[in-house]
Amino acid sequence: MAEQFEIAVNEDSQTKVSMSNRLARSAQGLSLSEKRIVALALATVDSKSTSRLAEATTELGWKTKIKAHDYADAFNIDTNTAYDQLKASSDRLLERMVIYEDKDKRGKPRVNKIRWVSAARYTAGDGMIELNFTPEIAPHLLGLRSHFTSYKLKHAASFESLYAWRLFEVFESWRSTGLYACSIEDFWETMEAPPSCRKDFKSLRIRVIEPSVNAIQQHAGLKVEWSPIRSGARRVTSLEFRFGPDPQGKLDLGDESQTPSVSDALELRPTNP
Repeated sequence: MAEQFEIAVNEDSQTKVSMSNRLARSAQGLSLSEKRIVALALATVDSKSTSRLAEATTELGWKTKIKAHDYADAFNIDTNTAYDQLKASSDRLLERMVIYEDKDKRGKPRVNKIRWVSAARYTAGDGMIELNFTPEIAPHLLGLRSHFTSYKLKHAASFESLYAWRLFEVFESWRSTGLYACSIEDFWETMEAPPSCRKDFKSLRIRVIEPSVNAIQQHAGLKVEWSPIRSGARRVTSLEFRFGPDPQGKLDLGDESQTPSVSDALELRPTNP
């Protein structure tokens, strides 16, 4: 039987969300409400001992309960809205998957598609949903800590845009360097940008990049500088983001000794773990 955990969130929570850097940098296929639900679930998973989690990640995966009042408190929304979002998301989560690329044993490119959950349940009147995470997602939650992205849930709870949340996660996965550099194609995939933003960089800048950077600077205590890299006929081929603690910010970002300032990041280049 899959082990069952319950979400418990308090107002002064230091609860952290942890996931593999590969998961943080991959297309996740989630809406904002679904992202919030999974983040709450991952925060609880991270709070459990590795031995208990290893026992829970059998072929059946593991179950997590998420209560509507905890969801409402964590993301500062009313309880009725929380009920509605939990119900709707429990219907959609079964179809969601993580997509990432790697290489097989022969060195050939391989596309991986992994479902987040194998079962999702909502019972009218109970005020909660139950999720059954798949065993395939377990390595992205229980792997080596040096390859993990970990951030305090409260730093992402104020994001009203999925793009801002996703970009923040990517920044956290490159935290040791303070620099996120990527091709424009990789950025599209990671942010799951709509076709209109892929055809027109101005649309990408206005709808995705600038609002996300502004939200991260406002809510996550980071100072961000970014620039497009052009080639040929002025086509944008890549992007560079430099980030670090905002000297004027007051948010607790954890161990800032591991996070370079924006100026320090100018001399750093990332190495993908």
